Amino acid sequence: MQASTLTLAFVAALLASLAVKFWLATRQMRHVAAHRDQVPAAFAGTVTPQAHRKAAEYTLAKGRLGLLSTAFATALLLGWTLLGGLDALNVVVRNAVEPAFGTMAYQLALLFAFVFIGSLLELPFDLYSTFRVEQRFGFNRTTPALFVVDLVKGTLVGALIGLPLAALVLWIMGASGGLWWLWAWGAWVGFNLLLLVLYPSVIAPLFNKFEPLADAGLAARVQALMDRCGFAAKGLFVMDGSRRSAHGNAYFTGLGAAKRVVFFDTLLARLTPGEVEAVLAHELGHFKRRHVLKRMVMIFAASLAGLALLGWLAGQSGFYAGLGVAPNLGTPNDALALILFLLALPPFTFFATPLGARLSRRHEFEADAYACAQADGRDLASALIKLHEDNASTLTPDPWYARFYYSHPPAAERLAALPALPAP
Repeated sequence: MQASTLTLAFVAALLASLAVKFWLATRQMRHVAAHRDQVPAAFAGTVTPQAHRKAAEYTLAKGRLGLLSTAFATALLLGWTLLGGLDALNVVVRNAVEPAFGTMAYQLALLFAFVFIGSLLELPFDLYSTFRVEQRFGFNRTTPALFVVDLVKGTLVGALIGLPLAALVLWIMGASGGLWWLWAWGAWVGFNLLLLVLYPSVIAPLFNKFEPLADAGLAARVQALMDRCGFAAKGLFVMDGSRRSAHGNAYFTGLGAAKRVVFFDTLLARLTPGEVEAVLAHELGHFKRRHVLKRMVMIFAASLAGLALLGWLAGQSGFYAGLGVAPNLGTPNDALALILFLLALPPFTFFATPLGARLSRRHEFEADAYACAQADGRDLASALIKLHEDNASTLTPDPWYARFYYSHPPAAERLAALPALPAP
């Protein structure tokens, strides 16, 4: 591989993706601003002008922050690669760690230093989003102390989980020959499946409190729904989402016998029992239509292809030189190759975003259809309107922006499909 060819391809993909991101973001902001004073006819009787304007202003505020974040992320990516940031970090870490602690320690230290520095550089955007944007619109309930505690916990959990996995992958890369990527993929898949089992009972409780659903009537209604759908869960839990945000949600988590149904306390406070049942029926629809399994298979297939590509690139000197890094001489480049690959890949895969979004929207329509067959479609419609209002989701997105990014159909399209669905 010629270094100059890779450099040109990388710069072209980066500039093209940046141009598309800015074009779509500005389209979205102009479209939302132009329609902020008029509630769409389909929602005239259910959404107030004040709520509609709040959603528009919230979307615009997030859009402005998103433009700054995108510009910064692009500059940071260039800094890490072609401007020599990763090369300099590699030299410093290698010289400081390898002579005293060995090759594996050096590679793990390089991975940790890269992630840690990147997280610190992105921290101001997280702080501004939480304590300015979310605070301004009444969604933030995270205190500075809780933010710090979450940050520390997240760092420790990430290190306890990520470093052993990284060590395993690096060992496989150095010990398994030319097909290391196949063995590494197997380890990665196994790790993710294990994480799905452990997350509900081991990891999630480190950040939130989970209590059994105390409303006996609602619990009986939910259990009857799951029995009708042939779905078994280990328990029904309420999560204290209100500690951090006013946004509401419900989800399934876990794998096999470890599956749990989790409701945000903010969701239960806002929706009626019938609406909660309809929302849960929608989530059950994803399982019954095998959407979760299909997405897992797609992710695992994409990761296999990515690791196979990395397996080839890691042996090409042009891969390193083309991205602004001098490869190590006499020392393994495995950690360096992993970081470079993770840095260089997003500008190329960005253009596949609308394909994944389109598939996700199709799954949402299918889950809605299933929900209307198992619960009251009118409850689902009213729940969706409440959730859009409570989350300040815009009702007037730009069509191009929505088609490119939206994993869920725009509210107008989604609700328009509901009357045609079978009644319970």
